[in-house]
Amino acid sequence: MRYITGGIALGAALALGGLTTAAMAGPAPEPTTARMYAPSELVLTIGYGDKAETASIQRAVTLGCSSGGVGSHPDAAAACDQLRSVGGKFDAVTKKPSSRPCTKEWNPIVVTAQGVWEGRRVSYEHTFANPCALKIGEGKVFAF
Repeated sequence: MRYITGGIALGAALALGGLTTAAMAGPAPEPTTARMYAPSELVLTIGYGDKAETASIQRAVTLGCSSGGVGSHPDAAAACDQLRSVGGKFDAVTKKPSSRPCTKEWNPIVVTAQGVWEGRRVSYEHTFANPCALKIGEGKVFAF
């Protein structure tokens, strides 16, 4: 009986090992046809102060819009729908005109949005003059 030595034995072992591994792996997975969503995950805050860096944060929520609306936002689906309807432009939510009267007091409240909207980085900040102005401009997005 002859023994196979050296490179021939090593090559044969590698070839047989590769065949065994390929047979055990099974068929390749089917490509998915599901629609892929760009990430849309935000942290929203409301705080007292005239700018975010010095504001006293009162409330904060998470909002995920990649699949309908999730997170700690009390009405995530409606907030996501509103953001989608304005193309993710937060100014279109916070700076909308209103005929509702508000006092002219200066008691600033700042809202922020940090995170990712449809794959692009978002860092938004807007200061309202007072709580009445916030109610007008909060829309569904900052209503928490």
